[in-house]
Amino acid sequence: MATSVKQMLEAANAAVPKITSDQAAEMIKNGDTLVVDVRDAPEVAASGKIAGAVNVSRGMLEFRADPESPYHDKAFDKTKTVILYCASGGRSALAGKVLKDMGYDKVYNVGGFKDWSGAVEK
Repeated sequence: MATSVKQMLEAANAAVPKITSDQAAEMIKNGDTLVVDVRDAPEVAASGKIAGAVNVSRGMLEFRADPESPYHDKAFDKTKTVILYCASGGRSALAGKVLKDMGYDKVYNVGGFKDWSGAVEK
């Protein structure tokens, strides 16, 4: 049976806790946290990103997160807390579900960049 985007988002939102920008800021302050911006490069170039965030477009996430991939990004470590965001929260929810499926345990979705950028210094 085919799966719709709505169903995929429902599953992702059920698997990946949504947090507030204040909760995200507290997690970052506590350390050992990776913040991932899953927007595409032109979006980041147009609006900037959260200070310290790693930009990995949604299409490359699996390759950057898998230590066996030749494209692995050493910032990805399954022992770290991972906080994801995108433009509105959909891609970050889907990305969080993928990371959970890949064995990352502490994965959170803070939602959209505009919601968070007002609360956290860029």
